[in-house]
Amino acid sequence: MRRRAVGTVQHRLTTAAVLAAAGLFLAGCTAAGQAGGDPASGEDQAVKVGLVYSRTGLLAAYGKQYRDGFMAGLDHATKGTGKAGGHPIEVTEQDDAGDPGKAVAAAKNLIGKGYKVLAGTTDSGVALQMAPLAAQNKVLYVDGPAATDAVTGINTYTFRSGRQSYQDILTAGAMLGDAAGKKVTVLAQDSTFGQANVAAVKAVLGARGATVGSVLAPPSATDLTPFARQVKAGAPDLVFVAWAGATAPALWTALDQQGVLTAGKVVTGLAGTASYPVFGAAGAKVSFLAHYFPGAGGGNAVEKAMLDGVREAGGTPDLFTVDGFTAAQMIVRAVEEGSATDTAAMVKALEGWTFDGVKGETQVRAEDHALIQPMFVARLNGRGATARPELVDSLPMDKVAPPAKPSAG
Repeated sequence: MRRRAVGTVQHRLTTAAVLAAAGLFLAGCTAAGQAGGDPASGEDQAVKVGLVYSRTGLLAAYGKQYRDGFMAGLDHATKGTGKAGGHPIEVTEQDDAGDPGKAVAAAKNLIGKGYKVLAGTTDSGVALQMAPLAAQNKVLYVDGPAATDAVTGINTYTFRSGRQSYQDILTAGAMLGDAAGKKVTVLAQDSTFGQANVAAVKAVLGARGATVGSVLAPPSATDLTPFARQVKAGAPDLVFVAWAGATAPALWTALDQQGVLTAGKVVTGLAGTASYPVFGAAGAKVSFLAHYFPGAGGGNAVEKAMLDGVREAGGTPDLFTVDGFTAAQMIVRAVEEGSATDTAAMVKALEGWTFDGVKGETQVRAEDHALIQPMFVARLNGRGATARPELVDSLPMDKVAPPAKPSAG
């Protein structure tokens, strides 16, 4: 296990090299935490944070974004000291590779070593296994990019540092306007992912008076023209596209060729930078709901700190960088205003906390620990490697807040 100082220039410049050499584990403690303070007061007692995320696997790119943001956020929130409330923040990274079994094993190992705080989680399936473990062991768990709505309110010890699916759909709904009497078609693959999106749109926009239907294509389909024609024939007011996989370029080409993109409003989620070229010429005709992209925060001071911190460390800010940065802000708050050892005090310090985040004013909702935050509407300018998002609208946090649900305890 390697130990590095967090929150220092040297750490930021050598992160990539250390990760390459450290294998599955990386622990760090601040140089400032090695001397000074009164040991009897517990001031120098380190707060051990386990960062369990997808460093490898299908979601490794998202995991890296999260991790880069976390390190920049820790540096910012501790004002470069690596300390919260006088306590060094000691971070250990472990790779779950997107596998719930590996994540749980890593978490149990950390908890057994006295870790009181866990963070990370790129995959929703992993998050749903980590949350009960946190409750059983009474450790603070701050979820990462995993967006499943089921994490919200799951127990007292689980918080989110990113958005949830409900907020995505509310953002799409804002583009529809008054949903009453409107027709919405969900275009997706006939898979668990696709069907979950259909159910979510029905639950959110259907409840607001929209008639929600779907066009589902077999995941193996390569000729997507018939499905594009089916969507157009239905003449919906809004098409919500939830699509994943290698056939995405073919889908957007088919929608463009069949006139779907000019017949009405077509909405989909804006993913990371690597996805921009997928849309080709169709990108300029699509409305994007956006969790985050660099610049979406309007250049506020916190966003600038994140962008500068990640870039100085050699990283590239992207979709989920904000989730890591926010998680670090939350953990520092939990220690400074709560406790270094008492998890119940950490929880209390976070509940109801409103703070300046990368995206703007953000709140940890006390009732269910949802992260209430702004969301964005964007469009893509350019195509291929030159495509870049442009902010069209910012939706304040209360406009896209999911309904509160009581914590499961």
